[in-house]
Amino acid sequence: MTDDKTVADLVVERLVAWDVERIYGYAGDGNNPLLGALQRSDVAPRFMRARHEESAAFMAVAEGKYSGGVGVVTSTQGPGAAHLINGLYDAKLDSVPVVALVAQQHTSALGSDYQQEIDLSSVFADVAGPFMQTVVAAEQLPMVIDRAFRSALTHRTPVVVVIPHDVQTAPAPELAGDDGQEHGVVVTAPEWTHGVVSPREDDVARAVEVLDAGERVAILAGRGMAGARQELMDLAERLDAGVTMSLLGKPYVDESHPLVGGTMGHLGTTASARILQNCDTLLIVGSNDPWTEFYPRPGQARAVQIDLDPSHLANRYPVEVGLVGDSAAALRALTERVGVRDRSAWRGDVETWVGQWREISRERAEVPARGLNPELVARRLCRHMPHDSRLAVDVGSSVYHYVRQMDLPTSVPAHLSSTLASMGCGIPYAIAAKATAPGRPVVVLAGDGAVQMLGINELITVSEAWPGWSDPTMVVVVLCNGDLAEVSWEQRETESAPRFAPSQDVPAFDMAGYARLLGLRGVRVEDGRQLDAALEEAFTADRPTVIEAVADPDIPLLPPFPHGREMLSSMREGLRAEGDEGHHGLVLLEEYARIEEERFT
Repeated sequence: MTDDKTVADLVVERLVAWDVERIYGYAGDGNNPLLGALQRSDVAPRFMRARHEESAAFMAVAEGKYSGGVGVVTSTQGPGAAHLINGLYDAKLDSVPVVALVAQQHTSALGSDYQQEIDLSSVFADVAGPFMQTVVAAEQLPMVIDRAFRSALTHRTPVVVVIPHDVQTAPAPELAGDDGQEHGVVVTAPEWTHGVVSPREDDVARAVEVLDAGERVAILAGRGMAGARQELMDLAERLDAGVTMSLLGKPYVDESHPLVGGTMGHLGTTASARILQNCDTLLIVGSNDPWTEFYPRPGQARAVQIDLDPSHLANRYPVEVGLVGDSAAALRALTERVGVRDRSAWRGDVETWVGQWREISRERAEVPARGLNPELVARRLCRHMPHDSRLAVDVGSSVYHYVRQMDLPTSVPAHLSSTLASMGCGIPYAIAAKATAPGRPVVVLAGDGAVQMLGINELITVSEAWPGWSDPTMVVVVLCNGDLAEVSWEQRETESAPRFAPSQDVPAFDMAGYARLLGLRGVRVEDGRQLDAALEEAFTADRPTVIEAVADPDIPLLPPFPHGREMLSSMREGLRAEGDEGHHGLVLLEEYARIEEERFT
């Protein structure tokens, strides 16, 4: 055994060996030894404290999303561990590698119902399925850390390492010394690499046959094609294919291209709905999007799917040919082999639908509203964002406006809690976005309900951190409509019910004043004529800015037509049941429906 070094010091050494630059978390008696080791080390990852473990977990997820590496988070036992769960599920459902280092009570006390003792193996069994391990011996620690990182990276999932307090404070062992390897001790190394997997040739040939036979080809692109942006568009051009994206795939596709119809699904664009409704062939690339009712009808289209994970094949649609492999390699193989044929009629249809959608998007943003039209806010925000910005979007109606109004250049990474769709992620995500690139502007688009969940507290973290940033630009745009608008519209759409005020009202909160209280800039905008000036000033300010955008809660979250047309009757019924309070929303709904109908006739 070494004289002074503890297992906690060994944890820090292993994190450094895995090139970890930051560890997010919150302190407690259980992880104090680890925090002490971070303090003692001259080369330790930087510890970044959130105001709550749930936020810290979101930050670790965002670290993985923005950096492409592994996010690391730590918590104490008991309540600290329980608070991590939501963020770790965000990582699991969006396939992001995260390593959680969770403390536990002394091993001698386990099983006694000790204070803050909970069964962490059961708590984390599902969310950390590929790897969840408790370290019970000092010699075990390096191996467990190495396996945790390899599992997280290989499976792109969260993993959990539980380290009891007495194990953290134990003397660090000497492994594989002069006497050779000890029986029962597994010595490993911090090493992992990602190979390029190419699809099988016979599968490629079958896929080419399907694509060549198609007259109206559509591509659904997910985040799995992030490293194959050019390859995707090369194949789309060769096939004259209409391109749609999953929510996770949106940041990786150039939406200025005339074949790109935008994001699919309930919150998607009408162009994407038309492409998927009318195609006879579908190519799914790196997507596991769950909005199955917006896919082509089963039997309508022959389908090919490319995915690195074989378990995703035919998971959302009856696929005829599956290609297991790297998206770029698979797309290049297809582009080299598919034939050229005249699909000009289909290409013309796609380009028409895309052009019509762009007009719809513009007209929707210009619809007069009480206060600000939130679609206008998102559209203007996109216009003002520098090309080296990073965007974090919180969950709620703000996601609809991001999808429909923010056609970002592919140089702007944009992330949100997509599959879990957890409110409260926006500002924690933004903090990690800034931590991984402190010289780049960071933007948040969020609703007041989401910000009141976690964001208000994490603005304290922003106020603490920003003086250390090389570029102080962070613009937090809060759509303050006093309503949980997405759920209000769901009550009308899916239940044909009126909005239920006791569950939907968001209490008034002085966002701009609160920002100023924290030493940030705070601006309240109530009129569209103030918007451009407020945004311009925010992006040139000497500190982060919170823009309190007073928005109309009645702007409809209308699904893309033709599905949206089917939902009109239930939405009208819900609004009419609200009496006078629903009249304004009903007027706006009819205006939005008119815009859709006139453009897509």
